Amino acid sequence: MKYAVDLAPLGEMGDPRVLVRMAVAAERAGWDGVSTWDVLGTVMDAAAADPFVALAGIAAATERVRLITSVVVLPRRRPQLVAQAAATLDALSGGRLVLGIGAGGDPGDFTLFGESFDSATRVARLDEDAARIDGWLRGEGEQPVGPRPVQTPRPPIWVGGGKPGALRRSARWDGWIAVAAAEDYGTLLLSPEDVAERVAVIGAERSRLGRDGEPFDVALFAHSEPGEEATVADYGAAGVTWWLESLSPARGSVDALLARIGAGPPRR
Repeated sequence: MKYAVDLAPLGEMGDPRVLVRMAVAAERAGWDGVSTWDVLGTVMDAAAADPFVALAGIAAATERVRLITSVVVLPRRRPQLVAQAAATLDALSGGRLVLGIGAGGDPGDFTLFGESFDSATRVARLDEDAARIDGWLRGEGEQPVGPRPVQTPRPPIWVGGGKPGALRRSARWDGWIAVAAAEDYGTLLLSPEDVAERVAVIGAERSRLGRDGEPFDVALFAHSEPGEEATVADYGAAGVTWWLESLSPARGSVDALLARIGAGPPRR
């Protein structure tokens, strides 16, 4: 299993300089990656940093950590600009991008700006735009969109979501992002058994698609404290390949979160 810090770009962490500071601390402490959200902050009445710009700053200040978007909300972004930003970030970082995508879960990020939050519409846009972005990142089509990514044939694409449709959708790509972190950071919403059941569903769908044996990641938004390494290992046994340590203002101050980062990933 690999371990990333997931940085909620809200409150004090809405300042991209704070996100860069936390990411540098994560690299020094031995974490494998840094992820951040694509939100406008309406659900918390807060301003939020843009994920691509923040991760570009992190790329410039680090050398090793993977850069994970968790997740880019495709239904409210133009796909050609997502492809351009993703390709640019992968080139800038030397091939460290993981492009997480999803349909979006915050109604205000849509409705306050005159956009529909209709589920069927968002899911259809997600599917259509993901396919177009895939082609552009592979360099297909008559019109190039963005520089060539370092990774071939393109950066990995992970899909976020917990519903059955999201599981089947993720099976067509390179990874699935699940949420187990509770808002109070006191419990985990998914047990290892819950995760194993969903991983089995994805595995069956990948088998149906003829993609057995191809690389596939399972990333889990969760939380841990030093001493809980055995619990984290149980999720690894259930199929989780990336543990995304959820860090947000709701969990504590920036200094408290930096202390958790400094304690290192929950490796056994």
